[in-house]
Amino acid sequence: MGMKDTGGRTPAHVFDTLALADSPVHRLDPRVKIVATLAFIVAVMSFNRYELVALTPFLLFPAVLFSLSALPARPLLTAVCAAAPFALMVGMFNPVFDHRVIGHIAGIEVSAGWVSFASILMRFLLTVGAALLLVATTGMYRTAMALERLAVPRVFVLQILFVWRYLFVLGDEAAALNRGRVLRSFGRPAGVRLFGRLAGGLLLRTLDRAMRIHRAMLARGFDGTVRFLGDLRLRPADVVFCGGWCLAFAVMRLVNLPRLLGQLLTGAFS
Repeated sequence: MGMKDTGGRTPAHVFDTLALADSPVHRLDPRVKIVATLAFIVAVMSFNRYELVALTPFLLFPAVLFSLSALPARPLLTAVCAAAPFALMVGMFNPVFDHRVIGHIAGIEVSAGWVSFASILMRFLLTVGAALLLVATTGMYRTAMALERLAVPRVFVLQILFVWRYLFVLGDEAAALNRGRVLRSFGRPAGVRLFGRLAGGLLLRTLDRAMRIHRAMLARGFDGTVRFLGDLRLRPADVVFCGGWCLAFAVMRLVNLPRLLGQLLTGAFS
């Protein structure tokens, strides 16, 4: 299955395709990738809103995973850009309301609002990027199986799987509606009112198809339990990966590495 053939498919299709690749990161046990990613997210989110430079060493984790997994950059960047407006909305008013000057860059005053805004964007980029790399190198099915083996409540795992699978349903119905619109409009652009009607039709079509899928599952004996096939085995490389990165995150969190490096360089050249 081609890795670059992503046209005409939903992000859920694309990420499931990316998870079929073979790389050192893909071959890691999903449990250690989940634990390492959660430790990474907790460490990043534990910084206060004015910490920016101290976050830069955490770029190492997604950069290493991305380089070793040999994933194409376009689908990952597309997914990050799709979620970026939420981060922008969270911090866009910080520079407006927080004018306190906390530093200078090249003689220009830097307010606390701009620093906190940049910190929000940095943490967004790090955490969302790490989560996307986890899904792209593991797949949602193996991720859910690993969560169940990590004693995550089965109801939560089931909800994750259903939401992921219904993204496919939503994407298929949206594609069908769009094809119908194009065929009936002879290439003319759609107006705002038409998009409102399409959104309502999409909701009704998706709910109807979801009900039909649910009835089909009940007819086949679905009792609310997802039975995962396959087994997960920890290897020494998995333990080294998880332990090494968790130790690195602890060091990055407790020690301001950029400041320490600056002090060492300043002392060396003074």
